[in-house]
Amino acid sequence: MSLLQEFKAFAMRGNVVDLAVAVIIGGAFGKIVDSLVKDIVMPPLGQLLGGVDFKHLYINLGDPAYATLEAAEKAGAPLIKYGAFINTLVDFLIIAFAIFVAIKVVNRLKREEPAAPAEPAAPPEDILLLREIRDALKK
Repeated sequence: MSLLQEFKAFAMRGNVVDLAVAVIIGGAFGKIVDSLVKDIVMPPLGQLLGGVDFKHLYINLGDPAYATLEAAEKAGAPLIKYGAFINTLVDFLIIAFAIFVAIKVVNRLKREEPAAPAEPAAPPEDILLLREIRDALKK
């Protein structure tokens, strides 16, 4: 079998195709969650915390002070962008929760009903003979 044929057989297996579809859907889901966090979750949270815009929170590790994050980035100042980290952390928590719920649903669907208990095995022939003898003696 040639290398090209082996690759084709590998790529056309169900698991590889399923993985490719999952990666594409996962990428789209990541964009949706990113938009959810940046555009819907964080603005009200920032408003509740006194009008803070999380994406502009940073710590300047350099000497000169800068008025904005953009100015500090343009000057090449060393920065700790903890606001961006908070956004990423919220992204992760939402994705992790969504995956948790999805796996929980799949596991619930996969659960099979417990098998009915098996009937006890028939007793050996010598036990049956002994029972017959016992019953005959009782009569």
